[in-house]
Amino acid sequence: MATIRTSHAGSLPRTPELIEANKVKQQQNTARLAGESVSDADAQQFEELLAASVTDLVKRQKDLGISLPNDGEYGHAMAAEFDYGAWWHYSFARTGGLELHDLNLFEEPANRSTPDNVVLTSFSDRRDRNLFPNVYTDANAGTDTGTQPQFPKATGPISYIGQDQVNRDIANLKAGLAAAGYDERAGYINALSPGSASRIANEYYKTDEEFIWAWADVLREEYLAITEAGLTVQIDDPSLAENFDQINPEPSFDDYRKFIQVRIDALNHALRGIDPAQVRVHTCWGSWHGPHVTDLPFIEIVDQVLSINAAGITFEAANVRHEHEWRIWEEKKLPEGKYIIPGIVSHSTNVVEHPELVAERIGRFAKLVGPENVVASTDCGLGGRVHPDIAVAKLQSLTEGAEIASKRF
Repeated sequence: MATIRTSHAGSLPRTPELIEANKVKQQQNTARLAGESVSDADAQQFEELLAASVTDLVKRQKDLGISLPNDGEYGHAMAAEFDYGAWWHYSFARTGGLELHDLNLFEEPANRSTPDNVVLTSFSDRRDRNLFPNVYTDANAGTDTGTQPQFPKATGPISYIGQDQVNRDIANLKAGLAAAGYDERAGYINALSPGSASRIANEYYKTDEEFIWAWADVLREEYLAITEAGLTVQIDDPSLAENFDQINPEPSFDDYRKFIQVRIDALNHALRGIDPAQVRVHTCWGSWHGPHVTDLPFIEIVDQVLSINAAGITFEAANVRHEHEWRIWEEKKLPEGKYIIPGIVSHSTNVVEHPELVAERIGRFAKLVGPENVVASTDCGLGGRVHPDIAVAKLQSLTEGAEIASKRF
């Protein structure tokens, strides 16, 4: 019997105790960016709580039947039960050369593109938001993305200063893997991509391209630390697909592919020399619970995504805006050494998928690329996006469905 492996996109719900502790850490990080002196008197207590929380979480993943676990991104501070940005915001405290910005990306003015000059506009000027203004201004519509921290800007040469934090994350995950009885090589840690990181304001580098390449050098240090420790790194790069909606007016597909190629080249530069078998890359269309009618068709960039020096490719396949795109793999041959990590259960609905539906979704991909090349996953992180009880139910359904699919192969 072929065994269909299972995983998830990274973020898992934090405990109430960890969320409260992270509020303090987030306040401290903001104070540091503002140049204030911060006391670390409670640092030891926080580190002990974090380590214990990761060990408990890895065991719970083992009990649920998750094949390829992580630390739930617990080392990436999430200070609220519903928080859509921890996957990105964590980098602010691990990067030198940043200062607090007066504005965040929701407050920036609109920035229009032309065919010869494709640029990102503000978050509030996304085309989906312009199409559904009544939805995005309604506090009861379910589209709120939670409280955003004060964003930074680059005011000098950026550098990686997160060595202690990433080493802590590595140690915590390894301890959790050992305690739960996992093979150490099964574990992965999420890290930000240069393209997604570079969306903060830049007041130092001459061009956006120069800024992206600077981020590649910064984040390479994190990738190396994780992979040299024997773990897999998951590069979180929603910007590859999500940026399409943040360009106004809508660009041609050719112009957009040129726009993201710089980001892919920079990412591959950051991954140079790292075994692709230790790398998976996550692409998605943004995890907020909105209409998403301006999303980019995955077929338009799938070749570029496959060109990334990563063996594992994760993408949304349960999200009803993209579920039909499984048919891409009827024509697209999976390159040698690659495997896919399709989202089989979604973060975008509170409805818990039935295990039979899960098995059916897995089967579509397994028939096309082979069951050994499929890891059943979630569309995006469940932490900060659905209630913790729903997240557990979705993961349970995922593993039950994978077991059904495995028996069919």
